[in-house]
Amino acid sequence: MSQPEPLPPQPQEDRFDWRAELTGLCCMLALVLCFHSFVAKPFYIPSASMAPNLWVGDRLVVSKYAYGWNWTSPSFHILGRGDWRVMPRTPEYGDIVIVVPRGSDVDYIKRVVALPGDRIALKHGQIILNGHPVPQAMEPPVDIPLDALASEEDPTPCVGYGFDGLLARKPSGQMVCQLPVMRETMPNGASYDIIEHMDQPQDHMHEIRVPAGHVFLMGDNRDHSADSRFALADHGLGGPVPISDIGGRAEFTTFSIDGSATGNPLSWPGALRKHRAWRTLRPPLDHGGKTQ
Repeated sequence: MSQPEPLPPQPQEDRFDWRAELTGLCCMLALVLCFHSFVAKPFYIPSASMAPNLWVGDRLVVSKYAYGWNWTSPSFHILGRGDWRVMPRTPEYGDIVIVVPRGSDVDYIKRVVALPGDRIALKHGQIILNGHPVPQAMEPPVDIPLDALASEEDPTPCVGYGFDGLLARKPSGQMVCQLPVMRETMPNGASYDIIEHMDQPQDHMHEIRVPAGHVFLMGDNRDHSADSRFALADHGLGGPVPISDIGGRAEFTTFSIDGSATGNPLSWPGALRKHRAWRTLRPPLDHGGKTQ
């Protein structure tokens, strides 16, 4: 009597392991948050307060460890405001930094123009640092596309408010703002361009002393920057800011997208400003006219 043939093995049903997938996803998110909180984080430029050096649409990387870690370091400000710092270091003249103003959770990006213990005043827009005017040298005007200056607060830049005669059309048909530029050089040799195209009350400030543990910050677009010259009620920084409120130092741009981009990702490649990618944001040091 013949033996019945054994049945072929039944294929086992593959089961999706939700627990393993969720664990892996949570670990990945935790690693990303740790990297953003303690190493580096990307930022987007939404306003023209740092023109001509930063344009609306620029994306950049900020190092979180440059001045030590503090309450602003986590990607989400969950620790509560405080004046503590771990492995603290002091910014240098000319550094571009991210700061969170008191009473706000919005990140501002500005430049360090005075350090702890410095005396700073302003006269006709020129910084007087410890009794000595910070050198400013005229440079050729720069043509900045209007979309690089436009923001929610100023959707039609280069019109009114001291911009008379600065709007121009290039032979290509592109509309630009032809802005006067000066080269400012700090005591450590850090040199960078600023825009100063009109006289306003904030161009004049009586001398103050920067307290210990604080720095004085200003935007490069001096007539269009809410910074240490402005009160908190005017959306400024309310004077010198504690270094413990600084969340990092801007290092370099990664890419930039112009005003033609929409919510559709397919529009982004055509909107890339290729000449603005991978640009260092650390100011060159100019000693006696020699750039190092």
